[in-house]
Amino acid sequence: MIKIFQNWMDRYFSDEETVLLLLILALGLLVVVTMGAILAPMIASIIIAFLLQGLVQRLTGWGVPHLAAVIVAFLVLVSLLLSGIFILFPMLWQQTSNLFAEVPGMLADWQEIMQALPERYPQFVSQEQVDQMVAMLGSKLGGLGQTVLSFSLGKAPVLVAVLIYLVLVPILVFFFLKDSELIRNWLSAFLPQKRPVMSSIWHEMNLQVANYVRGKVIEILIVGAVSFVCFELLGLNYALLLGIGVGLSVLIPYIGAAVVTLPVAMIGFLQWGLSSDFYWLMIAYAIIQALDGNVLVPLLFSEAVNLHPVAIILAVLVFGGIWGFWGVFFAIPLATLIKAIINAWPVRDQLIEQESH
Repeated sequence: MIKIFQNWMDRYFSDEETVLLLLILALGLLVVVTMGAILAPMIASIIIAFLLQGLVQRLTGWGVPHLAAVIVAFLVLVSLLLSGIFILFPMLWQQTSNLFAEVPGMLADWQEIMQALPERYPQFVSQEQVDQMVAMLGSKLGGLGQTVLSFSLGKAPVLVAVLIYLVLVPILVFFFLKDSELIRNWLSAFLPQKRPVMSSIWHEMNLQVANYVRGKVIEILIVGAVSFVCFELLGLNYALLLGIGVGLSVLIPYIGAAVVTLPVAMIGFLQWGLSSDFYWLMIAYAIIQALDGNVLVPLLFSEAVNLHPVAIILAVLVFGGIWGFWGVFFAIPLATLIKAIINAWPVRDQLIEQESH
């Protein structure tokens, strides 16, 4: 048994590159688990710089100097931030405040609906079950009130964190764009000169992450904007809030679409009841989800590695549990990284031989 294990170790962990790759992966996981929240501004800056890198490359390809292209990309970022702060955020805050103000009335309407269920469907619902659901709704409302109150009392640290993001992230993005080549060369100096396995994994991941991050941001913007316009045209309350929710739901494949359906249906039902307007809302929402899954996603992620739905859901659950929001956002790229390592590891001897030639 010991000899079998030793042969396995000699076969897969006998060279410098393999050991170094394992150390990098272990160190990266340790940093994410222990310091993920602290490094969130850095991670956000890297993502934004990655998104803007395409614009910089396009401008430099047109003959614009690198520094000028970086400044243009930086000004685009600042313009988007200012538009969000002074245009989008006030509208979103107003709708959120209105929603919280109307929550008690909504719950009262739901209680009336549930109280009528035993009379209409006595074979399915009893009065005792309705009373339990009403009590549960009351306790949830109390917990929601405490959460809102605690947020209001502790909003000063939140505002400080937001200000730090608004100042620190754009500065970091500027330097990541300006010195991207310098940073890559500095990191390469710590790696072995011959690194065929790392190069193979990096080449595949660079393509996949670029495609995924940019595609996911475009998908969020398109789905959110289309949903907002559709809800606004139908006259649905809180159209902006729900549109943003539908847009962000694409971050979590399969699960997000199922979860965000509930608030859309609840608000539509409380506003219109089982009327034609409610049915038109659900039809329009179903069309948006169908077009997103069958048209938009294949167009945006045509170069993505084909992962089984079970693998995607497992990656969302595992990495989301380890790393929260960022784990959910990067679940597919991280799953792709694991797949790239698994694919490259058995053929590493062939890669080393090709590198030597």
